[in-house]
Amino acid sequence: MISRKNASISQFIIHKVGNKFNDTKNAFSEKTVDFDEASYELMLPFLLKPFGSVVQSYRFNHHSNISLNEINSYAAQLFNDEEAFIDVSKHIVTHLYEQSNSSQIKTGDVLVVMFEGIEFQDITTNAVGIFKIESKVNFFQTYLEDNSYDVLVQKGISSRKVDKGCLILNQSDGEGNIILSVDNNSYDAQYWINHFLNIKYADDANNHTQQYIELCKEFSTEIIQTSYGAQEKNSFLAKTIDFFKENEVVNVERFKEELFEEDKHKQQFDDYKKEFEGAQNLIIRNQFDVAEAVVTKAKRKIKTDIKLDTNIQIKLDIDAPDSSAEYLERGYDEEKKMHYYKVFFNAED
Repeated sequence: MISRKNASISQFIIHKVGNKFNDTKNAFSEKTVDFDEASYELMLPFLLKPFGSVVQSYRFNHHSNISLNEINSYAAQLFNDEEAFIDVSKHIVTHLYEQSNSSQIKTGDVLVVMFEGIEFQDITTNAVGIFKIESKVNFFQTYLEDNSYDVLVQKGISSRKVDKGCLILNQSDGEGNIILSVDNNSYDAQYWINHFLNIKYADDANNHTQQYIELCKEFSTEIIQTSYGAQEKNSFLAKTIDFFKENEVVNVERFKEELFEEDKHKQQFDDYKKEFEGAQNLIIRNQFDVAEAVVTKAKRKIKTDIKLDTNIQIKLDIDAPDSSAEYLERGYDEEKKMHYYKVFFNAED
């Protein structure tokens, strides 16, 4: 997560990127943008707000030598030579263009930005921002003609969210520069992260926590719900979040001991963990520190509703993992030939 309260834009340029698959060309600006006050006050939060809630960070990647990563090289040039900003920004767009290897890749505006005063983990630094605007929205423009107002439709950039963006901080750790990325039009998951930026998740508590929660979510859907139903699935997810909230360190063996009563269920989890690691091309550590911010964000996204085909929904409280087992019973009515849930309570609102 970053703070933008003291952030400012020092340089800003707009180019257009084409798609070589569709034979559309790039178009380059020769000058940086000189903002008026209203445009600047709208643009700064538009670009930086998406990164205020990002908890996972990335690092540059390359199969042979990290110095050969193109965006890593361009970012280093921008940090070290302000005069090279326009030329390097064009190289960035050309590199993005070279990744357009299918008709799915959209053309659009590319904004290359130098920020100052970005706060990240109590450190203030500058950063390179690269943003791609792929979608334009219709808006009404009113105008005066012959003493009467008329209206026409124009297309423009929505100020609500960026389509794709990254922040490369001029701050590094043992793995290299810290990078944050957002992608709200993830029609091609490989295009922005792997092909253009060529980045990987940082080897830190945020990533380990996120990976393990994703493992548990997939396991709950594919194994628990399939075999035991939605109630057991939601109970497992609630207990998972509760375990992360109650422990500063996750140990996989202790996790299994607390969440599974039978050895066969522990073995199911181990077998699925191996499949998950293979499919995602990663190794989940057997012990890691918990990232509280990741748990909080993941908790908000977990759905614990049981949706029934009789147009009835039962919503379970993720903060009360034992309530489902204690106050909710699932059964089968032989007369109606239907499943049912029995809910126990003392009072209702």
